[in-house]
Amino acid sequence: MTGRGQPLPGFDSPAVGFEQPFEMLEACHERVRRSLALLVRVIEHVDTRGHDAQSRAAAADVQRYFDQAAPNHHEDEELHVFAVLRGGDDPALAADIDALERDHEAMEALWSRLRLALVRWRAPGEIDPIAQAERESAQTFVALYRQHLEVEELRVFPAARARLDAGALARMGAEMQARRRNAR
Repeated sequence: MTGRGQPLPGFDSPAVGFEQPFEMLEACHERVRRSLALLVRVIEHVDTRGHDAQSRAAAADVQRYFDQAAPNHHEDEELHVFAVLRGGDDPALAADIDALERDHEAMEALWSRLRLALVRWRAPGEIDPIAQAERESAQTFVALYRQHLEVEELRVFPAARARLDAGALARMGAEMQARRRNAR
Protein backbone atom coordinates (compact mmCIF):
# COMPACT_ATOMS: atom_id res chain seq x y z
CA MET A 1 0.00 0.00 0.00
CA THR A 2 2.77 2.41 -0.80
CA GLY A 3 2.09 5.20 -3.24
CA ARG A 4 2.94 2.83 -6.10
CA GLY A 5 0.65 0.04 -4.94
CA GLN A 6 3.56 -1.95 -3.56
CA PRO A 7 3.32 -3.84 -0.28
CA LEU A 8 4.27 -1.85 2.75
CA PRO A 9 7.76 -2.33 4.13
CA GLY A 10 8.09 -4.27 7.36
CA PHE A 11 8.63 -2.85 10.77
CA ASP A 12 12.31 -3.71 10.93
CA SER A 13 14.43 -1.14 12.70
CA PRO A 14 18.11 -1.00 13.37
CA ALA A 15 18.91 -3.33 16.23
CA VAL A 16 19.03 -1.56 19.55
CA GLY A 17 19.45 -3.51 22.73
CA PHE A 18 18.09 -3.01 26.19
CA GLU A 19 21.58 -1.99 27.31
CA GLN A 20 20.73 1.33 25.63
CA PRO A 21 17.28 2.03 27.08
CA PHE A 22 16.79 5.54 25.70
CA GLU A 23 17.85 4.41 22.25
CA MET A 24 15.34 1.56 22.65
CA LEU A 25 12.61 4.06 23.59
CA GLU A 26 13.49 6.20 20.57
CA ALA A 27 13.44 3.14 18.29
CA CYS A 28 9.96 2.42 19.66
CA HIS A 29 8.97 5.95 18.74
CA GLU A 30 10.07 5.28 15.17
CA ARG A 31 7.89 2.16 15.12
CA VAL A 32 4.99 4.20 16.54
CA ARG A 33 5.41 6.72 13.73
CA ARG A 34 5.43 3.97 11.12
CA SER A 35 2.35 2.36 12.67
CA LEU A 36 0.54 5.70 12.69
CA ALA A 37 1.49 6.30 9.05
CA LEU A 38 0.26 2.81 8.21
CA LEU A 39 -3.06 3.55 9.91
CA VAL A 40 -3.45 6.67 7.76
CA ARG A 41 -2.55 4.70 4.62
CA VAL A 42 -5.08 1.97 5.47
CA ILE A 43 -7.85 4.56 5.55
CA GLU A 44 -6.65 6.15 2.29
CA HIS A 45 -6.40 2.72 0.67
CA VAL A 46 -9.91 1.73 1.72
CA ASP A 47 -11.24 5.05 0.43
CA THR A 48 -9.67 4.59 -3.01
CA ARG A 49 -9.63 0.81 -3.47
CA GLY A 50 -11.89 -0.63 -0.83
CA HIS A 51 -11.02 -3.34 1.67
CA ASP A 52 -8.76 -6.01 0.26
CA ALA A 53 -6.02 -8.36 1.38
CA GLN A 54 -3.52 -5.49 1.67
CA SER A 55 -5.77 -3.31 3.80
CA ARG A 56 -6.66 -6.25 6.03
CA ALA A 57 -3.00 -7.19 6.55
CA ALA A 58 -2.07 -3.57 7.27
CA ALA A 59 -4.95 -3.22 9.75
CA ALA A 60 -3.68 -6.37 11.49
CA ASP A 61 -0.16 -4.88 11.69
CA VAL A 62 -1.47 -1.65 13.22
CA GLN A 63 -3.61 -3.54 15.70
CA ARG A 64 -0.77 -5.85 16.69
CA TYR A 65 1.61 -2.95 17.36
CA PHE A 66 -0.80 -0.91 19.48
CA ASP A 67 -2.12 -3.99 21.31
CA GLN A 68 1.29 -5.40 22.21
CA ALA A 69 4.23 -3.01 21.96
CA ALA A 70 2.63 0.32 22.80
CA PRO A 71 1.44 -0.67 26.30
CA ASN A 72 4.95 -1.89 27.17
CA HIS A 73 6.40 1.34 25.87
CA HIS A 74 4.03 3.48 27.93
CA GLU A 75 4.87 1.46 31.02
CA ASP A 76 8.60 1.93 30.35
CA GLU A 77 8.11 5.67 30.15
CA GLU A 78 6.00 5.91 33.27
CA LEU A 79 8.27 3.73 35.40
CA HIS A 80 11.68 4.79 34.15
CA VAL A 81 11.40 8.24 32.64
CA PHE A 82 8.52 10.10 34.24
CA ALA A 83 9.30 8.73 37.71
CA VAL A 84 12.91 9.97 37.48
CA LEU A 85 11.69 13.49 36.79
CA ARG A 86 9.01 13.63 39.51
CA GLY A 87 9.78 15.99 42.35
CA GLY A 88 12.26 18.04 40.36
CA ASP A 89 12.58 21.78 40.50
CA ASP A 90 11.43 22.48 36.93
CA PRO A 91 7.72 23.39 36.87
CA ALA A 92 7.57 23.26 33.07
CA LEU A 93 8.99 19.74 33.08
CA ALA A 94 6.54 18.70 35.82
CA ALA A 95 3.70 20.05 33.67
CA ASP A 96 5.04 18.09 30.69
CA ILE A 97 5.05 14.88 32.74
CA ASP A 98 1.48 15.47 33.93
CA ALA A 99 0.36 16.13 30.34
CA LEU A 100 2.17 13.05 29.02
CA GLU A 101 0.50 10.85 31.63
CA ARG A 102 -2.90 12.27 30.64
CA ASP A 103 -1.96 11.58 27.02
CA HIS A 104 -1.33 7.92 27.86
CA GLU A 105 -4.81 7.68 29.36
CA ALA A 106 -6.38 9.46 26.39
CA MET A 107 -4.49 7.27 23.92
CA GLU A 108 -5.67 4.15 25.72
CA ALA A 109 -9.29 5.31 25.52
CA LEU A 110 -8.96 6.27 21.86
CA TRP A 111 -7.26 2.99 21.08
CA SER A 112 -10.07 0.97 22.66
CA ARG A 113 -12.52 2.57 20.20
CA LEU A 114 -10.19 2.50 17.21
CA ARG A 115 -9.25 -1.12 17.89
CA LEU A 116 -12.87 -2.15 17.37
CA ALA A 117 -12.75 -0.54 13.92
CA LEU A 118 -9.50 -2.33 13.05
CA VAL A 119 -10.96 -5.68 14.10
CA ARG A 120 -13.88 -5.02 11.78
CA TRP A 121 -11.55 -3.90 8.95
CA ARG A 122 -9.58 -7.14 9.25
CA ALA A 123 -12.63 -9.36 8.82
CA PRO A 124 -13.07 -11.17 5.51
CA GLY A 125 -15.96 -10.29 3.22
CA GLU A 126 -17.60 -7.02 2.39
CA ILE A 127 -17.05 -4.19 4.84
CA ASP A 128 -19.01 -0.95 5.01
CA PRO A 129 -17.04 2.21 4.24
CA ILE A 130 -15.08 3.69 7.11
CA ALA A 131 -17.44 5.71 9.29
CA GLN A 132 -16.81 9.37 10.06
CA ALA A 133 -16.49 8.62 13.78
CA GLU A 134 -13.75 6.06 12.99
CA ARG A 135 -11.94 8.60 10.84
CA GLU A 136 -12.12 11.19 13.58
CA SER A 137 -10.86 8.73 16.18
CA ALA A 138 -7.95 7.82 13.91
CA GLN A 139 -7.12 11.48 13.21
CA THR A 140 -7.22 12.36 16.90
CA PHE A 141 -5.14 9.30 17.82
CA VAL A 142 -2.48 10.12 15.22
CA ALA A 143 -2.31 13.82 16.13
CA LEU A 144 -2.12 13.13 19.88
CA TYR A 145 0.63 10.55 19.47
CA ARG A 146 2.70 12.78 17.18
CA GLN A 147 2.57 15.71 19.61
CA HIS A 148 3.27 13.37 22.53
CA LEU A 149 6.39 11.90 20.90
CA GLU A 150 7.76 15.36 20.16
CA VAL A 151 7.49 16.49 23.79
CA GLU A 152 9.17 13.32 25.00
CA GLU A 153 12.02 13.48 22.53
CA LEU A 154 12.73 17.20 22.77
CA ARG A 155 12.29 17.82 26.49
CA VAL A 156 11.55 14.79 28.64
CA PHE A 157 13.98 12.14 27.43
CA PRO A 158 16.99 14.48 27.52
CA ALA A 159 16.10 15.64 31.04
CA ALA A 160 15.69 12.07 32.33
CA ARG A 161 18.84 10.85 30.59
CA ALA A 162 20.83 13.62 32.25
CA ARG A 163 19.72 12.39 35.69
CA LEU A 164 20.69 8.73 35.21
CA ASP A 165 24.18 7.33 35.60
CA ALA A 166 25.47 4.19 33.88
CA GLY A 167 24.25 1.91 36.68
CA ALA A 168 20.75 3.36 36.63
CA LEU A 169 20.62 3.03 32.84
CA ALA A 170 21.69 -0.63 33.11
CA ARG A 171 18.95 -1.33 35.69
CA MET A 172 16.41 0.47 33.56
CA GLY A 173 17.28 -1.60 30.49
CA ALA A 174 17.28 -4.85 32.48
CA GLU A 175 13.85 -4.09 33.96
CA MET A 176 12.43 -3.20 30.54
CA GLN A 177 13.72 -6.47 29.13
CA ALA A 178 12.50 -8.54 32.10
CA ARG A 179 8.95 -7.13 31.81
CA ARG A 180 8.79 -8.22 28.19
CA ARG A 181 10.22 -11.64 28.95
CA ASN A 182 7.71 -12.15 31.78
CA ALA A 183 4.80 -11.06 29.57
CA ARG A 184 5.32 -13.93 27.10
